[in-house]
Formats: sequence, structure tokens, C-alpha cells
Amino acid sequence: MSLKLEGKVAVVTGASKGIGSGIAKDLAAAGAKVVVNYASDKDGADRTVAHINANGGHAIAVKGSVTSAEDVAQLFSETATAFGKVDILVNNAGVYAFQPLEEITVEEYNRQFSINVLGPILASKEALKYFPATGGSIINISSVVAVSPTANAAVYSSTKGALDTLTRALADELAPKNIRVNTVSPGLTATEGADIAGIKGSDFAQAIIDRTPLKRIGEPEDIAKAVTFLASDDAAWITGERINAAGGIR
Repeated sequence: MSLKLEGKVAVVTGASKGIGSGIAKDLAAAGAKVVVNYASDKDGADRTVAHINANGGHAIAVKGSVTSAEDVAQLFSETATAFGKVDILVNNAGVYAFQPLEEITVEEYNRQFSINVLGPILASKEALKYFPATGGSIINISSVVAVSPTANAAVYSSTKGALDTLTRALADELAPKNIRVNTVSPGLTATEGADIAGIKGSDFAQAIIDRTPLKRIGEPEDIAKAVTFLASDDAAWITGERINAAGGIR
């Protein structure tokens, strides 16, 4: 069986758990060698790597914060040492917090924008040094709140709106290098973070399900399939686009 990403090397930021881990596993299943980046959850990253390697794939874990230019440089240097190049970058690392306007602080604003917007910029900038002459693919993980913001999510929604705009700008800028840049926008997804936040089984989650045409919340693999498609040659004529992976919710 031909694997659509065989011979490719992928870097996935924030891949120790949740959507990032699901993406890393699916890219590996499609044949890519995968670098699992993490900022603090080494155990989670090691579990993701172990899963990939136990299923016949090839993966390593590399620690680093996407907000640090030095860490990002080290991430790609270690990727090149292990696998020789980079073909796919998935900017998945992200944070969120919900608070009313009167509780927003400068520190929280800076935290979310640093990880959700500056992080993808730094990672994409560094990846340019390692993409082959034939090009590559960058996939940014956004959110449906980028275009359908909710109350008490002004900062988070704004970061994802900025990320969508970044996608379009980089798609135009990097097209001459044959580097495609696209966005996948999840809706509410069943992750460890959602569980910790108490979302699972909550009235909020049920309200989202009620609004979703497919009547469930997403799973990490739902998002991962869209990412793998965009990373592959099946999407060779697609750049600057936004795919909602949200069960039909807008």
C-alpha cells in the first residue's frame, strides 16, 4: 500500500497531547517521520512517540517553547540532525482562556498572542531554512471562533483571527517557493485540556452539540485527517485556504 506522506518529515508543535498528538499519529500513519514538539509535558510527548514507533512509524520528541527564537532554532536543528530536512510544519501549539472584558490583563493578552500568533511566525520563519527546493506545506491550527467569536473569548478569538490572516499572507508570500500555507479550524474537540476545564458533559458542551449539524463534539483524529490531507500531494493545488473541521458548525 502506498503511503501518501512516505519520505516526508513533519514537525508538529504542541504535540504532547490532544489535537497535536492526534495529528502527529495520523501523519506518521501516512508515512511521515514526525518530530513531536512539547513545551513542558515530556511524559505526554514520550507517549505519543512510543505510540508512533510501536506502530511502525518513526518519531522523536523535542522540547522547546514556540515563543523562544532560540528554542525554535534548536527544534529545527534537531529535526535536521535526525531526519535531514522538513517538508511539513503544523503550527498546533496554542493556549486559551475565557474571561469577560473587565478581567482581561496585559499579561494574559501577551501570553495568548505570544503562543498563538508569534509562535507560528517564529516556527514558519525557521522552517524556511529546512524546506527542500521542491517546497513544502505549513498548516496552522486555528478555531471556528476566528470567524464566530463567543462572549468572554475576546483575546482568544482575536489570536485565531490573526492566525487566519497570517495564513493568507504567508500563502501569498511563500507561493513562489512552492510552500503551501493553509488553516484547519476545529470546533469543540474532546481533549485533555477540555476535560481539565470541565467542558466535557457541561451545559456549554451540550449547547455546542445542539448547534452542530453532526450532533457531537470532535475527536483529535477528526482534525488530524484534514491536516494530513493538506500536508499531502492530494492538496497540491490548495493554498491560502481554511478548512472547518467542526461537524458543520459555523
